[in-house]
Amino acid sequence: MVDDSTIEAFARDGVVVVRGALGADELATLARGFQHVVNHPSERAVEASRSDDPGRFFEDFVRWHDTPEIEQIALRSKLPKLAAALMDSTSARFYHDHVLVKEAGTCQRTPWHQDQPYYNVDGAGISAWVPLDEVPRKGSPEFWAGSHRGPWRMPRTFLDEQAKWFPEGSLAEIPDLDSDRSDYDIRQWQMSPGDAIFFSFLTVHSAPGFPFDHPRRVVSFRYLSPDARHAVRPWKTSPEFPGLTDELDDGVPFDHPNFPLAWPVPVG
Repeated sequence: MVDDSTIEAFARDGVVVVRGALGADELATLARGFQHVVNHPSERAVEASRSDDPGRFFEDFVRWHDTPEIEQIALRSKLPKLAAALMDSTSARFYHDHVLVKEAGTCQRTPWHQDQPYYNVDGAGISAWVPLDEVPRKGSPEFWAGSHRGPWRMPRTFLDEQAKWFPEGSLAEIPDLDSDRSDYDIRQWQMSPGDAIFFSFLTVHSAPGFPFDHPRRVVSFRYLSPDARHAVRPWKTSPEFPGLTDELDDGVPFDHPNFPLAWPVPVG
């Protein structure tokens, strides 16, 4: 599924699509896990759309601990091996899962952002965005190819655009990518169930609303490269890992039960 040209494309662009990354049985397993999460939200769950939105944008995080179906896909599917290959790495450690759905007719757009400034991670990481439904191109995420090469951009809250993590002016702002899209290399794809968009934690991306007659159900799986290090932040990370700073020092590898080695598969 991943050849040298795909690895080169990921290094250059910070985003690639892998078709058919999960098979039918794996998709059925993942769908069961997804439904469990929606039926039993955790304390991390977020209603990310406004109250007057005709649809609904729901998110939840780090559910593999209590959802065996998500754990199975995260650790035992082809995803971690693909993640390691694309990072040109000998291993991939699982960071966390992100369950999200935009119901039919959802207006809420996900603004342009990078993921890494919200995380407690220094070093390289990769996400695998896997839909459970057909996603027309106009309802699929958009990616600014090459933006993973830096710099870090100011993270802001999605609904009111407040800078709650870094002081105003301390990081570069994301340019107005929508004002003249021809100035930027923006990628977007039609996606089918089981396809995966792999993208760097630093790739600038966004997602439109979903003005279609079916939901857009997605699980993202996030993996860390061997050079990733725990970064103790003075702000609330998304997601949070309560108590982790008492167990994992700043600047050390993520060798911790919360972040299991996913590739190569551990023996025993």
